[in-house]
Amino acid sequence: MPTVRISQYLKEVQKHLNSGQATEHTYRPALKTLIESLAKGITATNEPKRVECGAPDFVVSRGQTPLGYIEAKDIGKNLDEAERTDQMQRYLESLNNLILTDYLEFRWYEDGEYRMTAQLATVGAEGKLRKLKDEPASQS
Repeated sequence: MPTVRISQYLKEVQKHLNSGQATEHTYRPALKTLIESLAKGITATNEPKRVECGAPDFVVSRGQTPLGYIEAKDIGKNLDEAERTDQMQRYLESLNNLILTDYLEFRWYEDGEYRMTAQLATVGAEGKLRKLKDEPASQS
């Protein structure tokens, strides 16, 4: 079942990518829908209230309980560089469950430590998304 959700998500991302008008914020509704489809009772709040360390793009909650945070960068943004920013360092020091994403690659950190990467697709020739099939995610 998640494969269907991921395929739908990538189709929506591709639609916006094709427009040539998309920004980092354009893909957020698709990400919200994907995250909320992964488990019953999950809410992904875009642009939540600021927390002490800053303003991550999403808070993922079950009821009133925050489960984690997501910081999204635009497709094609170098996540290695994003990891080294002051913003990410603050988040890694303060948020115990965090995902950094460019909407195609998802890097998970727990208590400031890198745990795993999941790559759904890459941008290929002429801006077409290339799904990655059955490749194991890298782990620490």
